[in-house]
Amino acid sequence: MTSRAEATDMPDDGGIKTPERLRRRASRLLSFVAAQSDRLMTEGLAKADARRWHYAVLASLQEYGPASQAALSRRTGIYRSDMVGVLNELAERGFVERASDPEDRRRNVVTITAQGRRQLRQLDKLLDDLHDDLLAPLLPAERDQFVELLSRILEHHRQPAP
Repeated sequence: MTSRAEATDMPDDGGIKTPERLRRRASRLLSFVAAQSDRLMTEGLAKADARRWHYAVLASLQEYGPASQAALSRRTGIYRSDMVGVLNELAERGFVERASDPEDRRRNVVTITAQGRRQLRQLDKLLDDLHDDLLAPLLPAERDQFVELLSRILEHHRQPAP
């Protein structure tokens, strides 16, 4: 059976050391930070009876206004097949409303409610606190720089290959 320290290649009380060439690999470090981030965000949102997809939909509706389910899927990266379930959960809680699109009755338009805006503000505060925890070792200016650098890397890899 593998111990937690062995599974993450981090030193433990038994003196296990990770080889330098592994400690210096950006891809490996990013993977570990991403895993820690996912864990913190998932656990933190769960305490508020929320999920990351709830936040993504509410943030999209707040920033861009009412949208079709297909547009929300494109904006948030939520598969269309999963979007209905996410919207059902949000509608049951009174955070969004769905109505037929007057221009195309086959399509629903989703709108954030006042209660949804309040929930989004609460989730913003919660995520701010969780990000403070995640980035605790960095100074405020370093946090901004870190986000900028990650954004540049992501943007570079989103561009089509020449």
